[in-house]
Amino acid sequence: MNRRQVLCALVALLFALPAAAAEFKSDRIVVTVEGSGPDVVLIPGLTSSPRVWMSTVQAMPGYRYHLVQLRGFAGLAAEGNAQGLVTAQSAEEIARYISEQKLKAPAVVGHSMGGTMAMMIAERHPADVGKVMVVDMMPFIGALFGPPGTTAESVKPAADQVKASLEASTGDARKARIEQTIAGMMKNESQRAFAIRDGIDSDPGVGARAMHELITTDLRPDLTKIKVPMTVLYVKQPGMPLTDEQLDGFYKASYAPVPQIKLMRIPDSYHFIMQDAPQRFQSELKTFLAS
Repeated sequence: MNRRQVLCALVALLFALPAAAAEFKSDRIVVTVEGSGPDVVLIPGLTSSPRVWMSTVQAMPGYRYHLVQLRGFAGLAAEGNAQGLVTAQSAEEIARYISEQKLKAPAVVGHSMGGTMAMMIAERHPADVGKVMVVDMMPFIGALFGPPGTTAESVKPAADQVKASLEASTGDARKARIEQTIAGMMKNESQRAFAIRDGIDSDPGVGARAMHELITTDLRPDLTKIKVPMTVLYVKQPGMPLTDEQLDGFYKASYAPVPQIKLMRIPDSYHFIMQDAPQRFQSELKTFLAS
């Protein structure tokens, strides 16, 4: 291959890769852009990378996807996320990105922790969001770590224990824990490898602090501020001690303050709905984006 052919191949490769967002610098998030059309912001979950969305992006052309990755996760250096709040501060950076890039009422889609961040943005910057989709996340997961009536304050000791356990996990024990966690969250075995890799390549301290923050963050009091249409997809995890009806009731009560809400339980899927039920997820996402 001569020099001209090498240069042509490099140019073709560059154009095939997602483009970095123009002139946006942040020490908490990185955003890459792929495709063209209406704007859709995609936020992954704890320790995840944009790879969780790639099969969806490839199957659904016709949109301009803004793929967010938090620093400290999946191989990125922690930088600003090495201290302070992780989800709340990163959510503010996504809101700044939407504003500075002049996105017009984008759809914001978040999985797990990303769902928490999507709700934060919609609550705190309602004029900057057109619609919201939350993928398998509650507005207060701390309720799962304590008895009925648990609050963000009362659940703090449990959150402290979780944080300490995550920080203490190292080496082979940490790798085994990540593998076990992903196996319980992703039914599709063929897709687990990248999620496990993302977890291993994430900064343990950033992940532990982000998990602590998620457990102690209760978004329910401000859900009435979300005035745009909102869709919540959720699953019943294996071993969950609730009937389908009880789980449906729990989600309905949790999201009752949202004026425009659609709740949909997805069967035969674990936490990573995009990988476990891709056709159903893409169908729901198409309906959401077209509404």
